Amino acid sequence: MSIIKNIEQQAEDKMLQSLHYLEEVVSRIRAGKANIHILDGVKVEYYGSPAPLSNVATISTPDAKTITVLPWDKNMMKTIEKAIMNSDVGITPENNGEIIRLGIPPLTEERRKQLVKQSRTEAENAKVGVRNARRDANEVIKKAVKDGTPKDDGEETEAAIQKLHDKYIKKIDEALSVKEKEIMTV
Repeated sequence: MSIIKNIEQQAEDKMLQSLHYLEEVVSRIRAGKANIHILDGVKVEYYGSPAPLSNVATISTPDAKTITVLPWDKNMMKTIEKAIMNSDVGITPENNGEIIRLGIPPLTEERRKQLVKQSRTEAENAKVGVRNARRDANEVIKKAVKDGTPKDDGEETEAAIQKLHDKYIKKIDEALSVKEKEIMTV
């Protein structure tokens, strides 16, 4: 029975990873409001090695349409500005010598629809991860039953894994719904 419970725990861990992955990816999708997470993927050359932007500067949102980047070392201004320009953020930074400002432009209706579509694609990828975790767990359970684990225990665990599957699919749908609403809100 402990082997089967272990299988259930591993399946839940994989499903949770899929949900966390989705939350991380959609947090980087620009929704027309200032969100410091859109800069999470920006790497800056710092003493010869790439470092996340948040490791070399303070990033904040003074209002709903602006992100500010305050480098800890003033000599990093041009490097940070260049890194933001070369990233896939799609916003041109304004450098006044003291601070770098990113003005978040309003999204067009067409761009909002593209972002919703991108969010749905990421949600579907997360659902595939949850389904794969369920499939892998069920295969291991079937093998365990074949190797002598009681059939009832196997069926109970399969039912528990199906419940986990349903729970995480619902959570993914909820996360997608929240992001879609955020994107479509003008």
